[in-house]
Amino acid sequence: MKQYNAKNILNIAIAGHSGSGKTSLAEALIYLCGGSDRLGKVSDGNTVCDFDAEEIKRKTSVQTCIAPIEWKNKKINLIDAPGLFDFEGGVCEAVRAADSVLITVSGKNGVNVGTEKAAKAADKRGLTKIFFVNGLCDESARFYRVFESLKASFGPSVCPVVVPYIVNGQADCYVNLLEYKAYKYIDGKVTNVPIPDMGDRLEGLRTAICEAVAETSDEMFEKYFSGEDFTPEEIIVGVSRGVKNGSISPVFCGDALLTYGIEQLLNGLIWLAPSAADNAGELAVDTDGEPVELTVNDDAAAAAVVFKTIADPFVGKLSYFKVISGRIGPDTPMINMRTGTAEKISKVMTAKGKKLEDAPYIGAGDIGAAAKLVSANTGDTLCSPVRKVTLDGIDYPQPSLSMAVAPKTKGEEDKVAQGILKLSEEDPTIRFENNHETHQMIISGIGEQHLDVVVSKLLSKFGVDVVLSKPKVAYRETIRKSVKVQGRYKKQTGGHGQFGDVWIEFSPCESEGMVFEEKVVGGAVPKGFFPAVEKGLRDSIAKGPLAGYPVVGLKATLYDGSYHPVDSSEMSFKTAAALAYKDGLPKASPVLLEPVGSLKAVVPSDNMGDVMGEITKRRGRVTGMNQAEDNMQEIEAEVPQAEMSDFSTFIRQSTQGRGYFTFRFERYEEAPQNVAQKVISEAQI
Repeated sequence: MKQYNAKNILNIAIAGHSGSGKTSLAEALIYLCGGSDRLGKVSDGNTVCDFDAEEIKRKTSVQTCIAPIEWKNKKINLIDAPGLFDFEGGVCEAVRAADSVLITVSGKNGVNVGTEKAAKAADKRGLTKIFFVNGLCDESARFYRVFESLKASFGPSVCPVVVPYIVNGQADCYVNLLEYKAYKYIDGKVTNVPIPDMGDRLEGLRTAICEAVAETSDEMFEKYFSGEDFTPEEIIVGVSRGVKNGSISPVFCGDALLTYGIEQLLNGLIWLAPSAADNAGELAVDTDGEPVELTVNDDAAAAAVVFKTIADPFVGKLSYFKVISGRIGPDTPMINMRTGTAEKISKVMTAKGKKLEDAPYIGAGDIGAAAKLVSANTGDTLCSPVRKVTLDGIDYPQPSLSMAVAPKTKGEEDKVAQGILKLSEEDPTIRFENNHETHQMIISGIGEQHLDVVVSKLLSKFGVDVVLSKPKVAYRETIRKSVKVQGRYKKQTGGHGQFGDVWIEFSPCESEGMVFEEKVVGGAVPKGFFPAVEKGLRDSIAKGPLAGYPVVGLKATLYDGSYHPVDSSEMSFKTAAALAYKDGLPKASPVLLEPVGSLKAVVPSDNMGDVMGEITKRRGRVTGMNQAEDNMQEIEAEVPQAEMSDFSTFIRQSTQGRGYFTFRFERYEEAPQNVAQKVISEAQI
């Protein structure tokens, strides 16, 4: 593929609800532009963009894919994003690299949660939104119903550009309102036909697009309301101006599987969508935190953002980046601003699905890839040493589902840990920790399918088979009353024996562990043995008397005892302290403590009652409610951690994917008797 300057480069993310045909649309665009010699199908597992083994197996996208195409001397970098909510991180990556977002909408199902999320992601970064109503050759598709729902959901900025003329349920004729021409598809070939008689509907759509153009400038406003007609060129220029400034969101339509309407979409994209140069660069910050405006200029100092990483056990790490300023080629000196280290770039490549092609350089506004960058992670800024700046990274959704992960074969724990850490490089929505208290490895992700894919990749990429299970809860134990007990250890086996004798008072206190004091008088226990007594107690509190959980909030006061001038030793006093602990704690009214966390759940207003009821069922306490954006409400509550394991599934199902939450540990509280008894019984099995 030849080199293009930023004026002729379009970076377009394809996003939308799962099943709306994003990958099929990308495939149709690639095929029609000559980027592929056949039209692949998701169902056949042979598309350019869904090349990962997991995607072929599941017949759905699980990661972002790049596929550049050429159309009428323009380069269009298609960035195909996943639609499943569990892989929302891919949408974040796609919009970070894009200058506009092409949102696919099912002609049968209309606006869905994924449609709303894609639009919201575009708005968050201030990107142009372009809608494509797909699947219109399905007899149950209803374009005009979907169009009205788009207007209802996203406001008057939604503007028709290509509309279908439907006869006997067949949408094989499309009217382009920009050109005011009609195209009919016969045996897969497109032919110009006269504008069909669509009655008042066509005139109404035509009026809508002219009104949108009239709002783009005073000159157009005056011309339209004086009764003059716009020329096709004026309509294209006016709509393009509105699309670029965000006042117009154009709507195209067609059928990706049959490639109907795809040529009109391609023409519309190069006429309307902003180029990489139109975005005029980005605002970065220098090493002093001061803002620096970067221009889309090949001759400027280089700066790029890494927006995606692929970790391959054989090829190594592959970093995808968007050049914001300057150009990046082999041996271009670059610094990773997060680590401060130099990154050696041996070669740069362009990617089309899984195929990589060497390139002389990647220019400003374009997208490329480099292999084996030592320290680069997703979201990092790579820049020239002569101008050190940091660009915005990527805001990922927080993982909300945690599971314990263990190898099926003992001894492969390190392989599991290393594999997950490698996968988290390419998917930062994966979290991993080794919980030393529960002795479990914990993996966190966005949902069940997300973790299921991780399990599959651990096997296919790293050769380790694992099982997931519900994580153990890190309970604590404490006491509620004071007791005084003796710990006496005496052993005689010939020669020197062992003797240690202590009196210890155990009492409740406010501490995260144990507070040790000594109030021995008269040398009943020599000072030299105090550390041994404390050591014996600290070793003991690792296991409480109820269920073997660590003891907290304990004060231990050594106040008396006795010793033998020959037989006493550090070991004997350490053992005596342990015996005192073992005897005293069960008498001090021990109780089980459970971790309680702070929950913040953002849900649609209509779901408030259901979510608050569910929180109560999970022994939670609602502590507040706040208005959130987009007609959402934030519920604040405190909930026991033991009740939160499947809360992400509940939120997903009850809000149809619109809701989300964060959960953070706050403190320990005494567990109710029935909960404590269950935990204690399970610990004794």
